Amino acid sequence: MQNKLLSMQRCCFHFFPFRQLLVSSIALCFLTSVQIARAQTAVSEQVVVAGEEVPSAYGAPPGISRTRFSPLITAYVLPPGAVYGGLVYEGDAFRHGTPDHLFTEEIEVGLPHRFGLAFEISQERFVGDFQNKSFSVEVRYALADWNKIPLNPTLFAEYKFGTGRILHEERPPEGEMAEEEISREAHLNLEPMEEEGKPKMPDAYEFRLLLAEDFGERIEWAMNWFFEQEIGFDRGREWGFAQSAVVPIWLEHERLKTGVEMQYRNFTDKDTRDDPLHSFVVGPTIAWKPTHNTRVDVSPLFGCTDDSPRAQVFVVFSMLFGPGGETGAEAPASTRNR
Repeated sequence: MQNKLLSMQRCCFHFFPFRQLLVSSIALCFLTSVQIARAQTAVSEQVVVAGEEVPSAYGAPPGISRTRFSPLITAYVLPPGAVYGGLVYEGDAFRHGTPDHLFTEEIEVGLPHRFGLAFEISQERFVGDFQNKSFSVEVRYALADWNKIPLNPTLFAEYKFGTGRILHEERPPEGEMAEEEISREAHLNLEPMEEEGKPKMPDAYEFRLLLAEDFGERIEWAMNWFFEQEIGFDRGREWGFAQSAVVPIWLEHERLKTGVEMQYRNFTDKDTRDDPLHSFVVGPTIAWKPTHNTRVDVSPLFGCTDDSPRAQVFVVFSMLFGPGGETGAEAPASTRNR
């Protein structure tokens, strides 16, 4: 009996150390794997920081988080605390008469709770005249965080204060009127016209529905539906849509993008409600980021209807500041949402 007890004690003596060693080994392996996983996560986070990504607006891709999607289109809202500044040039080459040149300076601030506030000042040069055309205040509100609602709808409201004079009508002259307009401009030799006789630019309000989406993290698309109504004078009314789709062709931080852009406009005034002006322009668009927080957009568009300008050229230079703005280059599309 005593021999059996001694034998059992020896077995227990050898078994318990082995069991403790086994448990210790398993625990060590587990802790090691946790440390490796944490190290990999830290490395991944470091790579994301080094990616110089634009601060995301409520989960939106970097290109859409700038709000100025392309020269004609705005999309979604800025990140809270971010500041966007832009210079916009629009050159309209009409089928009759001299071209019109528009210059716009805009600044926008991202506010909390998916709000944005913007201000714009526009100048115009036409037939030798140069004037401050309008000053506007814009407010926008995104209905939800990115990808919570299909097409990520955003509401836009703007009020324009007319500060200049109407230098030319929206409706292009036709027939003999066009010939008279050309003769008058040639006679003026591009000298400024007298202010008397030119009506004051009326105030106007505008509403837009902004839609935007990215497909397969390779194609970015945005669309604006708009309605604008002048207050006073001939009560001009305009509605239509603009849309654009772009893809990156220089993947490193998406420094270069290209795509297509188009716009349709339906314009009437109090005397032409039954005979609207139909304007449709379409053409390529390109966006280039020379530095981490600047971008240049160019869109040469061409008219497709008789009421359209023969050509419209848009050039936008913009800068983005704010949280993360000093590392504001866009990350490659293949790394988004990781």
